[in-house]
Amino acid sequence: MKVAYFFREEWEREYVRKRIPDAGISFYRGSLADTPSPDSGASVLSIFVDSEVGEEEMKRFPALKLIATRSTGFDHIDMDAARKRGVVVSNVPFYGENTVAEFTFALILALLRRVEAAHRRVFETDTFSQEGLRGFDLAGKTIGIVGGGHIGMRAARIAKGFEMNVLVFDVHEDKDLARETGFSYVSLDELLGRSDIVSIHVPYNEHTHHLLGREALKKMKDGAYLINTARGGVLDTMALIEALSDGSVAGAALDVLEEEGDLGDELELLAGPHPKEADLKAALANHYLMNHPRVIVTPHIAFNTHEAVTRIIDTTIDNIKAFSSGKPENVVT
Repeated sequence: MKVAYFFREEWEREYVRKRIPDAGISFYRGSLADTPSPDSGASVLSIFVDSEVGEEEMKRFPALKLIATRSTGFDHIDMDAARKRGVVVSNVPFYGENTVAEFTFALILALLRRVEAAHRRVFETDTFSQEGLRGFDLAGKTIGIVGGGHIGMRAARIAKGFEMNVLVFDVHEDKDLARETGFSYVSLDELLGRSDIVSIHVPYNEHTHHLLGREALKKMKDGAYLINTARGGVLDTMALIEALSDGSVAGAALDVLEEEGDLGDELELLAGPHPKEADLKAALANHYLMNHPRVIVTPHIAFNTHEAVTRIIDTTIDNIKAFSSGKPENVVT
């Protein structure tokens, strides 16, 4: 079994090598796109979300049998092409429900208590004035959680610790869990209309693309705040800009952005011979959000703790070992 492992940090190489010493692993720093000549004989690709794997990428690996993505989401993989080629895709379904949920509340507190604005004022102006920095209590406020999976449920439990009222929208409802945790299932429209804070925790797919678009954002309670630690494509960027501009959304905290991969390539996007109009608009819109006084943008780090990253790698290693033994685990269908 040959494994092509695309890694980000140097310590991963030794950590993985010690866990599966007998495997023929080739390590490549960066994404698949950063590596012009990986071992074409690899039967296993271990990648992160920054590696897009479509039909053309799969053609580069004729012996490919397994794509082990070190993520929960798998929208960076062409699942139709994988099925057509008989390639199994495994993911890491449970690695950081507490990690992402905790970061969600870090964003909520930073946004509602004006932490970033206060720090910037002190750092940039040496001014200790409190003017314009009054925030809001969480106790007694209503949070609407869009997506009642593992991360959403952890967020609900944390919210109850803040003595918040919790509403949840999900296509699958667990009434026993709702009673146990103390939240209520409601429709998406009701959640948007009643929530002081809306937090997104759904996966990205064809059903959730722009789930919170122009019409949905119009239904939000006046003065509500929006948090996205899920996937950028779940939220319509242009619709959010409109909602921030007219004041219907008071503020937003975003750990993910549409087309976030293009943010480091603005020059190419603007100077290229035929830039895609949609990509250009998305890049410029993201810059608008990054400079907005009522928006916090972070670089997709909700998952990024030592404990969570270690769990991701451990589960991926287990997935590779299980596949090698003929008993695949955590298979995406």
